[in-house]
Amino acid sequence: MDKFYIGSHVDNKAPNFVLGSVKEALSYGANALMFYTGAPQNSYRRPVSELKGEEALALLKENNISLDNVIVHAPYIINLANAVKPDIFDVSLRVLIDEIRRVDYLGYHKLVLHPGSHVNMGADIGISKLIEGLNKVIEETKDSKVIILIETMAGKGSEIGITLEQVRHIIDGVYDKSRIGVCLDTCHLSDAGYDLSDTDGMVQKIDEIIGLNYVMAIHINDSKNPQGAHKDRHENIGYGMIGFDTLSKFAHHKAFENIPKILETPYINEKAPYKEEIKALRDNIFNNTLK
Repeated sequence: MDKFYIGSHVDNKAPNFVLGSVKEALSYGANALMFYTGAPQNSYRRPVSELKGEEALALLKENNISLDNVIVHAPYIINLANAVKPDIFDVSLRVLIDEIRRVDYLGYHKLVLHPGSHVNMGADIGISKLIEGLNKVIEETKDSKVIILIETMAGKGSEIGITLEQVRHIIDGVYDKSRIGVCLDTCHLSDAGYDLSDTDGMVQKIDEIIGLNYVMAIHINDSKNPQGAHKDRHENIGYGMIGFDTLSKFAHHKAFENIPKILETPYINEKAPYKEEIKALRDNIFNNTLK
């Protein structure tokens, strides 16, 4: 059985919704995927019962794709780190609780969350507020099996979750450790200042500071910017400042053997490059014909 689990972000849109998401992933030769249950920029959500969830689960089973390799991404608008505006914090709580219930309904259990921004109040205050929010959300959804995966961030603006230490601080503050995990993002790690070219050293650092047991998803993206730029601009695999060899070595590292890898790279000429990028990473052979 193929133990290299890789896919990409896929659409979730009418008329097939999540069933269409799975079909799109299969068209790329993927055995993993990530989708949003609605537009990432707002909280409007179509009733989850309309998303063809049962048909999607049946198609996943038919193609031997484990539910462990299906990732749902929470909307960007959630900011539990906002200690300035209580209304934004309260709305974020409500939206995240609702999203967890939607993921439960669909049958999945990994939900990636951007940790948010401290809004010029300082990282420590932002992290404390996020921890407060996460504990409230987990308490409100204690019957859920959904694990919230904190995504590592690039350090743009007043983002938190930039360093491995910050991510560990967030984990330490969550009471129910069974409901918290981590989604690494290679572009974000590089832009945050980490050198991924020393792959073994980077994996060791992740294990020592966070713990590999918390890593449950990886976004594999190249970066348009040099290491430490704090910009967060994704590039196609092998066409950026991280480079194909480093990204492939990271993706194939034995520590991540059972972890789903998800591409979020840009479209090329308005076309998804995921089929070609998935094949390149699976075969460990750079495709220099995409651009």
